This record gives sequence, structure tokens and C-alpha cells, in this order.
Amino acid sequence: MKFQVPEKYNHMTLREIFQHVKLPKKDLHQLNMSKDITINGEQAPLTATVAQGDAVFIPTGDETSNYKPSYRYAEIYYEDDDLAIAMKPKGVKTHPNDLMESNTLMNHLVYTLDSDYVEPIHRLDQETVGLVIVAKNPIMKKLLDRMLENNEINRIYRAQVNSLLPIKPQTIDMPIGKDKFHPNKRRISSTGQRAITHILSSKMLEENVCELELKLDTGRTHQIRVHLAEIGHPVIGDPLYGDSTLRQLKLNSYKVELTHPLTLAQISVSIDDEPNIK
Repeated sequence: MKFQVPEKYNHMTLREIFQHVKLPKKDLHQLNMSKDITINGEQAPLTATVAQGDAVFIPTGDETSNYKPSYRYAEIYYEDDDLAIAMKPKGVKTHPNDLMESNTLMNHLVYTLDSDYVEPIHRLDQETVGLVIVAKNPIMKKLLDRMLENNEINRIYRAQVNSLLPIKPQTIDMPIGKDKFHPNKRRISSTGQRAITHILSSKMLEENVCELELKLDTGRTHQIRVHLAEIGHPVIGDPLYGDSTLRQLKLNSYKVELTHPLTLAQISVSIDDEPNIK
């Protein structure tokens, strides 16, 4: 892991920086014992103080991902030394359910990225198209997991629903649990996990078709699909929560926005951007 110290971290120790970004204590202890940390190419302890512009190298261990390469290239919309943002195609799983599978986004990314470690930070339903953030080392995985949990990563979706009029902005705060009668389905349940979906805006695309822009505060399975169906507007093309007989789900993960926890770079990626297809 390499990063250049931003102004905010000027005159802080490396320990203070990693405490600030809430790296788990176990990992902090391992870094404290490391002899491989460098600042501007010279060995340094975790207690060393850094200055703005210093080039820092942090060892991330030898942990690797076990996904089989698919020998298919993924569309990469953003990449740096620590993370990447990639497009998940329709009908492709985010990750395999067992190590023998080889046609998921993670399999494509293992083949595409020059990294032995590739792990998703969030997931999309198999029929949902859109952007997925992945970590390229285990330290960044823990930092991004914490950011996701603390709602510090914006995930913006677009969904098309049937409606005679635009749907007003609103927050849907309804817990989601498993449907005991259907193993692949979820439902609104008082005993489920809290789930929060914000409808940010809407516009009519054509008669009876309304496009919504939505933001998630949580990431429950089928969350948007369950919430929109509950308010009477299931996603068009959803055979599970609507009345569609075709698997043409009109839902995509349209945009992701986050602040890189170490460089503090503002990262904003949209599917309207041009991907880097290798």
C-alpha cells in the first residue's frame, strides 16, 4: 500500500493516521511490529511523524483471494493502488458461491487487475447492472468496510417503475427479513434488519414509466426491490416482487462516491463515464 500524505495528516504519526481511519487494533499491532514500513524510501516505525507530500509504503501482508480467473476482462471505471470500481454486467453474480464457479465479477477482476487480492466491498443482485467497489489489499478492505458500515460511501441507483405521476422524494425506513415461504425472497418484517432507502428524485420517461434516483443507507438483500414493491411501485421487469414474466430488471447501480481514506482524494464514478476496457 502506497500513498502520499495529504495536508490533513501533516505532522501526524502513522499510528495516529491509522487510528483516525479506525484500522482494527489487531492490524495496528501488526503494523507496529513491522520492519517494512518506509517513508520516502527509508525504513520507519509506526510512531514516525509524517509531513505533507511524504511517500509512505505500508506492507499489507501476503493474503490472496482464491477466485479462479475467468479469462474475461472486466470494465474498470476507476483504479488506484488500493481499490478499483468495476461494472457488473446483467446476469453475472458479484462473487461465486463456491470456489469452482468462474463466471462472476470477482473472477473477471482477478483476471483483469494486477493484484492477487480482490474482494468486494458491497454486492449487487445477479440481475442488477452497475458499479461495484473492490479492495486490492486486506487493509483497504477493512477501511472501506468500516466506511460502508458508517454510511460514508454513497451508492446511487436508478430504477424504473410504473406510475402515472412522478413519485415524491421520501425515505423508506422498513426492516427487511427472509420470507419463510420462499427461500430466495425477502419481505418487510418487524423482526428483520433495519433497511433505509432514500428516493432522491424522479422523472417521467414516458407515459406510465417513472425513473427514480435512489440512495441506500443500508445494503440488505433485494432492498430497493422490496421497498419499492412495498410502496406499490415494484421495479419494472422484476419477476420476484412484481408481475413481470421476463428477467429484464430496470435497476442499476448508477454512481458511487467516496473519499479515499488515506489520500483523501474525492472519488466519484458514474456509469455515464467512459470505462477502461483492457
